[in-house]
Amino acid sequence: MKKLLCFLMLCGIGAATLSAQTTNIKLGAHAGLPVGDMNDAYGYNLGADLAYMVGIIGLVEFGALVGYMHYFEDSGEEGDLSWEGEDASYLPLAASGRINLGAIYAGIDLGYALGLNDDNDGGFYYRPKIGFGFLGLTLVGSYSGISADGIEVNSINLGLEMSF
Repeated sequence: MKKLLCFLMLCGIGAATLSAQTTNIKLGAHAGLPVGDMNDAYGYNLGADLAYMVGIIGLVEFGALVGYMHYFEDSGEEGDLSWEGEDASYLPLAASGRINLGAIYAGIDLGYALGLNDDNDGGFYYRPKIGFGFLGLTLVGSYSGISADGIEVNSINLGLEMSF
């Protein structure tokens, strides 16, 4: 009888723990302005990402993220000199973590961004972000960076995110 009671208690604790965890699929899109080394090479960037997040301990979520980022080349002319750059595309694959504080969250994505065009090997990917939820959407401000071989591709971004 004691074994049965212990088994039922463990099952109850396990069920309560599982029901307390939340699972969310998050779909986001953002636009940004390049900063730093690539400020002159790229005019702006657009991106989208898909994340699968699992609530771990109350306010903390952790999961995986896959995305797409496209930096649009910037061309220019100064006197007799003109230049034209080449677009750059990346596929970020990252672990994503968040701390939720009501309608506001702070989080970070860490991983690797695969370079999708020629002569673009990709590099270490990081993206700290802050979100503010309203009307079923989340407004997200972030700073994204990709670093490889001494080259930094950074941008300041603003976007929207939906949870499913």
